[in-house]
Amino acid sequence: MEDALCPVVLDRNGSDVHGEARRLRERGPVTRIELPGGVPAWSVNTYALVKQVLGDHQRFGKDPKNWTAYVNGNIPQDWPMIGWVVMDNMTTNDDADHARLRGLLMKAFTTRRVEAMQPRIREAVTDLLDALAATDPGQVIDLKANYCKALPARLMCELFGVPEEARNEVLQGGITNIDTRITPEEAEANVAQWHVAITKLIQDKQREPADDLASALIAARQEDGSKLSESELMGTLHLLLGAGSETLMNALSHSILALLDDPALREQVTSGQISWDDVFEETLRAESPVALFPFRYARERVELGGVTIEKGDVLIISFIGAGRDPALHGQTAERFDACRADKTHISFGYGVHYCLGIRLAKLAASICLPALFDRFPDMRLAVRRGELEPQGTFIMNGHLTLPVYLTAPVTAGV
Repeated sequence: MEDALCPVVLDRNGSDVHGEARRLRERGPVTRIELPGGVPAWSVNTYALVKQVLGDHQRFGKDPKNWTAYVNGNIPQDWPMIGWVVMDNMTTNDDADHARLRGLLMKAFTTRRVEAMQPRIREAVTDLLDALAATDPGQVIDLKANYCKALPARLMCELFGVPEEARNEVLQGGITNIDTRITPEEAEANVAQWHVAITKLIQDKQREPADDLASALIAARQEDGSKLSESELMGTLHLLLGAGSETLMNALSHSILALLDDPALREQVTSGQISWDDVFEETLRAESPVALFPFRYARERVELGGVTIEKGDVLIISFIGAGRDPALHGQTAERFDACRADKTHISFGYGVHYCLGIRLAKLAASICLPALFDRFPDMRLAVRRGELEPQGTFIMNGHLTLPVYLTAPVTAGV
């Protein structure tokens, strides 16, 4: 168990998140790691223990008041990952406060409300595909930016009523927040910029409320301040606008990449032999859009995976390691296999903090993935898979870009 107690310094560039997750799991089910700035933490690396920690909110909380180093002032306000700590929302609250905040949002993500968004999703998909089709034939297109990112960003901004001219500023905070390479100065500036952008959104909605989720949250606060404090309103908007777009973006990117990289799989899917749902579920298992998720805090001293975690210690959750855990999926756990009978994963979380947006994410994928390949049947990767650059984070599992040819490029001399 010595390996488990010797800290692994995480690669801030996220150059090989799968390799790092595998190495962490091989050292032990729970291992010591070092976060940016030399901050010590634990990584939970196996499916069984990830599920145990996520389901045990009595011993593993989300409120940073349970983090001894933070409470004692040892985590500075310009720490590169401070955005994951200071945002006041349902992911940084426990017990009754968490239930209250989650309850305010659950009605926005019911099956009925999500199904009612189908026309809006189809319209957004059509608009984005039309824009792609208008580009020059044979041009290299970054499909991640122009489709995988643009679609969820548009959906979340429409859901919250963010005007088009304000979307870049409102979403930028979440983009910077997941970048684990940023400097202390950039981290501090990002929190400040994000605060300004969300404050302006709230002020605009207070002046001109509309039929959107931001206006509904503001109305709930104005009706009864005990339902939602000012900081909770800010933090909730931070959370949903950022998390709602970034995670789906990477899930869509990896689903598309799996088909572009495997012509046989692509033929089976586009011909109906394998379902799009199977592709998306296997993506969530083998390519969890979140790699290492911050944070859980030990609310008491606990033995976990053969090590002792002290009260007040901080943990991160290896969703990417859990999805490819050979203890659950055997020797083929590393392989992407859409025909796999058991696609069990935990990429949307578990327990009281289970992701509210799961229905919306699956609905969006079921519409936008087949529409893309139907519109561009000759689409090809513009580079080899191994040449794709990492996103620049150990929190998310993604590539910086997804360069493709929408139509087969013309070969010189042919």
